Amino acid sequence: MSKRILVIEDDPDLGRLLEIHLRDAGWDVDQASDGQEGLSRALGGGHDLVVLDLALPGLGGLEICRQLRERPVWVPIFMLTARSAEIDRVLGLETGADDYLTKPFSVRELVARVRAIFRRVEATTGALSTSKTVTSGELTIDGEKRRILLSGEPVELTAREFDLLRHFAQHPGRVYTRAELLDAVWGYGHDGYSHTVNSHINRLRAKIEDDPSKPRYVLTVWGVGYKFCDSAERK
Repeated sequence: MSKRILVIEDDPDLGRLLEIHLRDAGWDVDQASDGQEGLSRALGGGHDLVVLDLALPGLGGLEICRQLRERPVWVPIFMLTARSAEIDRVLGLETGADDYLTKPFSVRELVARVRAIFRRVEATTGALSTSKTVTSGELTIDGEKRRILLSGEPVELTAREFDLLRHFAQHPGRVYTRAELLDAVWGYGHDGYSHTVNSHINRLRAKIEDDPSKPRYVLTVWGVGYKFCDSAERK
């Protein structure tokens, strides 16, 4: 069955360009030209991914992202922004976007990243069929509900932080390089962006570790990368 993508973009030329290339890639495309219409269509369900402009009339992309992430049904969100400041990118990711591109961008790169998101979702779905819940010490990762509990209390993670933690937890003790994590969790090579892994792990530790400077779950393997502790290593 063909994937269905909702494009929420107020620039008619860019919206049409995206529709053409996404349809050429084999996906069905719906369009919305303002924030309120886009949110209404997204909440209506039936889409496998939302391409979301940050600056929209009526209702901004960040607010749309927040409202979608409050829903129990999870859908990947790919954010587009004309803003290049680091704070805007971080806000988008912290709000729950799965990936982003800053305008102007290559449409071919966008299509490649959308493919990567779909590959990652399919791989994750396959993994969940055999292990829906992972427990490690006081940490519980519920893959089916995309929920994290620490000592029984919920922990709010972004979509990418959740995928990163779940990937680690499903392979305790295995050491991953930054490049391997980019490929496994982000779904594609991200040349020159190994610092992306570092920043996500730092934010993840701040949320799940009692003392992020002395982590118990996500451990650094100096000179190599990171790993999730196995039961023998847990302090």
